[in-house]
Amino acid sequence: MPEHSRASLSESVQRQIAIQLFRLHELAKGHATFRVLREMQTAQWLPPENLLKIQNERLQRFLAHAVETVPYYKNHFRELRLDVSDIRRVADLPLIPCLRKRDIRENLELMKSRHAGKLQRFATGGSTGEPLIFYLGATRVSSDVAARMRAEGWFGVGIGDREFAIWGSPLELSKQDTLRGLRDRILRTRLMPAFEMSPAVMTRYLDEICRLGCRRIFGYPSSISRLCNHARQEGRDLRGLGVRVVFVTSEYLEEEWRHTIAETFGCPVANGYGGRDSGFVAHECPAGGMHITADRIIVEIVDDKGRPLPAGQAGEIVVTNLDTPEMPFIRYCTGDIGALAAGQCGCGRTLPLLERIEGRKTDFIVAPDGRVLHGLSVIYVVREITGIAAFRITQRRITEFELEIVPGPDYDPHCESRIRDGFSKRLRAPVSVNIVYRGAIAPTASGKVRHVVSEVALPETALYG
Repeated sequence: MPEHSRASLSESVQRQIAIQLFRLHELAKGHATFRVLREMQTAQWLPPENLLKIQNERLQRFLAHAVETVPYYKNHFRELRLDVSDIRRVADLPLIPCLRKRDIRENLELMKSRHAGKLQRFATGGSTGEPLIFYLGATRVSSDVAARMRAEGWFGVGIGDREFAIWGSPLELSKQDTLRGLRDRILRTRLMPAFEMSPAVMTRYLDEICRLGCRRIFGYPSSISRLCNHARQEGRDLRGLGVRVVFVTSEYLEEEWRHTIAETFGCPVANGYGGRDSGFVAHECPAGGMHITADRIIVEIVDDKGRPLPAGQAGEIVVTNLDTPEMPFIRYCTGDIGALAAGQCGCGRTLPLLERIEGRKTDFIVAPDGRVLHGLSVIYVVREITGIAAFRITQRRITEFELEIVPGPDYDPHCESRIRDGFSKRLRAPVSVNIVYRGAIAPTASGKVRHVVSEVALPETALYG
């Protein structure tokens, strides 16, 4: 009999214990998570004009605080000959140049507020190059946790519901000490490293999930999809576990992964978008809308000059996180490509929508004629070939590609010419494809899978397609 069936305490009692413990935990850390959550739960239903008014008011206070207490922004506004009063609404934000990672690296200590209390030092995974170092305060952490709780509530799950997280962040994995392990057991969450997903490790993960039971799963879609495929190979039916939703994030969610995960667990797959640097930017609701956390974050889609683009047109995602007073992120360039949606979601929530998220700039390739193409344009060439167990495509130069292949038992090496012809047809020009065979393709340092990586700089006038 599964452990969750033999438990002496009912599910509801265990959930209530976990919720109360989490409240104490957040209070002890000086987080205002539950207050922010109440505000967020109200804001998601506000008329759009009321939501915009909240954004404008919070933006004015946020910028005034930044210019008054943050040396970098005080100097920056002086150099720009800008006054805080010049920016009174979201539409005025383009008066401020975009904040790039190099700006943060060169001015890290100057970007901290003089009024900041205890700060935590964070770093991005660095999957596209040098990791970005920055600081977060209690305000940002509270906001991120509350935003995640709001999104989980859309699917009827939350604190205390048994969770398995298949994750690869060095931060979380390095903090599995005794105290955190005890907290995770009480909160009923289990962290499973995504770094090594060997058959033996995945069997162990599945054994534990089936033994303990599960209501929600969180992690990289590539890793969860791989676990699902392994479950199928072992003949396991996971649809009876009672998983209500699988939350995925940190990677471009391919439709193949979404289908595999949803079919294996018999539940919805909810995509989330954000990062340690940008915050909890957007999350998918049960109706399929990718809702922006607009009550706390302003999202712009901009061209290569930092100018906002209209709904439906793809460009770089730029965020102004209004919950970063300790180290303000104002018009921060995420390096991700996406587009805003017009209209509202059928779920009734008035939070604006991202129409699509197309991946990172390095997930795009540059054709010899200057066109910028999503990596899927060449991924589909490889996926048409039978017997390829895994692969990675790297654009070394404008006409030079490397294709790493893990061949399966049905793979036919004679298909190499078909692959090369396919690449040239998609790019509308002759290109060379160096095919290298591997026993396995390791994920990035963070545990993510990247099918396409381009080392070619994008043209300044890039149009994404």
